[in-house]
Amino acid sequence: MSDPPDFPELLTPWERLRQYTDARIALGRVGTSVPTAELLRFGQAHALARDAVQAELDGVALAEALPCNTLQVRSQAAHRSEYLRRPDLGRRLHPESARVLRAHRSDPAPDLLIMVSDGLSALAAQRQAAAVLHTLLPGLQAAGLRVAPVLIAGQARVALADEAAELLGVRLAIHLIGERPGLSSPDSLGAYLTYNPRSGTLDSARNCVSNIRPAGLDAGTAARRVLALTLQALRRGLSGVELKDTDGVLGEGPG
Repeated sequence: MSDPPDFPELLTPWERLRQYTDARIALGRVGTSVPTAELLRFGQAHALARDAVQAELDGVALAEALPCNTLQVRSQAAHRSEYLRRPDLGRRLHPESARVLRAHRSDPAPDLLIMVSDGLSALAAQRQAAAVLHTLLPGLQAAGLRVAPVLIAGQARVALADEAAELLGVRLAIHLIGERPGLSSPDSLGAYLTYNPRSGTLDSARNCVSNIRPAGLDAGTAARRVLALTLQALRRGLSGVELKDTDGVLGEGPG
């Protein structure tokens, strides 16, 4: 959003709207082009989005910020360039990571798994994930749910949590992952929830809480929505297109 103007009474109606949105509206024009200041802002936003896509996740720093035990895993994509060119590799665990998870399987298995990963914006996971988990984990524990050690995953796509959850034998997976950056949101986090996650799970079987960032959906509200969805998914034994907002899910989180 724009900074407050020095003389608000001089603003046009379009310029007043700019105070309430990050959308690129009321840019003005000089002849057939946009003003230089707006062109420079666009270039800066585009550069921030590109940087967010290319950035690497600092798994050690993220683990230190999380209020729980963690395990580091990675996909089969060897580096960022391969990850961006081969989405399929980002959906499968590296064999060594799969071995680590098999070694951590327990009986009885935990109820759910949480994965935090870079996705298309490591910046989002680095900035937003800890705040979400500081609210979400106590809520899950208060509900009597057993949570596996949080997985921190590099070069990951959404489906990577399915294979990890299958190896650990959990009933539900929550994947906090960096979303594709927009020109005003390079650090937006998404939370994907999947009941009965397995390799090959369709996207239609997932629920998503998106745009988690200070300028979008704040971390506390997002965590409460994810918790409400989790409790509903476990109670009803499903997730995805059959678990809709009309069920009151998004309004039922703890206050």
